[in-house]
Amino acid sequence: MINPSRLHSDLSRLGRETDMLLATVESLADDEMSAPSLCEGWTRADIIAHLASNGHALVRLIDWATSGEERPLYASSEVRTQEIAALAALPREELIGELRTSALDFAEQAQRLNGELVAQEVQVGGKAVPATSIVALRIAEVVVHHHDLATAWTIEEADPDSLLNALESAVRSLRAKGAPGMTLVTEERDEWVIGDGSLRVASDREGLLQWLARGDAEHVDADGPLPVLPSW
Repeated sequence: MINPSRLHSDLSRLGRETDMLLATVESLADDEMSAPSLCEGWTRADIIAHLASNGHALVRLIDWATSGEERPLYASSEVRTQEIAALAALPREELIGELRTSALDFAEQAQRLNGELVAQEVQVGGKAVPATSIVALRIAEVVVHHHDLATAWTIEEADPDSLLNALESAVRSLRAKGAPGMTLVTEERDEWVIGDGSLRVASDREGLLQWLARGDAEHVDADGPLPVLPSW
């Protein structure tokens, strides 16, 4: 069970990040939807479709946590790809409607995490994730992919705790994929050790997240050559 005050705080932050995301998406004209995103190979419409699909998929993790019955995010990677492609092909207004609907559905279903959690961990991409972190997973998705839309919105506008959620998600993924040894530190005094921790990499939360998520090392300092990271 998530502490009720923590769940309220997490959902409040998710609401704020989602409202900013929706404002950005609604500002995009039809032709801007097909522009490339920062996520290699995906257009902005693909990013929006992924976020819509992800909102519904994460509800399956809530089902898993509250029932104990295993519910993977997607039946397969092929099903995930097909679902995103189908959503991305929708007319602009329908796609935005799907994003809004999935965001509302996730926020409503997340209230169930206030009860007893039968499963203490769920699986995301083969990685064990605490069931109490499901809302944080959604916050991470919203923040990183809002950044991927490459609009006037900047990652500095995200709540500091939302950036922390995204960084924790990125670190979890890097550890699972056997990333090179690093000690990651932020100006906000966060620290994570990956592997043997041999390379020290420092930045503020915004700069570190941009490097971990999309390889942008402009605001990162390291005491050696930066490695090529596995995709998140």
